[in-house]
Amino acid sequence: MTARRAGHALTITGALLSLAGTALYILPGPGMPVLAAGLVVLTCGLATFAATRRT
Repeated sequence: MTARRAGHALTITGALLSLAGTALYILPGPGMPVLAAGLVVLTCGLATFAATRRT
């Protein structure tokens, strides 16, 4: 797996975790830890994607 694909995968996973964390924040469940983890994964994915982008 290339670094660019890893960035895509991390970005998609982070976005989905953030959405799930937002839903769990409203519904009963561990919303804040899931939301925080989703934002961390999303940030890492975007940083990886930006570092490997083509010019």
